[in-house]
Amino acid sequence: MMGWYGGGMNGFGWLGMGLFWLVLLGVIVWLVVRLATSGARVPPQPPAAPPVAPPAVPPARPSGTAAALEILDRRLAQGEIDVETYRATRDALMEGRGESR
Repeated sequence: MMGWYGGGMNGFGWLGMGLFWLVLLGVIVWLVVRLATSGARVPPQPPAAPPVAPPAVPPARPSGTAAALEILDRRLAQGEIDVETYRATRDALMEGRGESR
């Protein structure tokens, strides 16, 4: 009888050991589930901006001779053509339009 000191576990010992293993298993399952789903989280995206509608009416552009005269004026101002060429071209445009200077 010398080697049997304490007589083994009583009911509280078995209950404590069972609770310890249940808690340990629960923590392990919780960690596995948490780690498995943490990579699947997608950060929330900001709401998309509504599409911008094109203008209802296109901006007015000079037509025909008026546009040609603007281009001619710009070329003279930039020095691409000389005054004689400007006058000759302007006269030709005005004749085509039916106007005189």
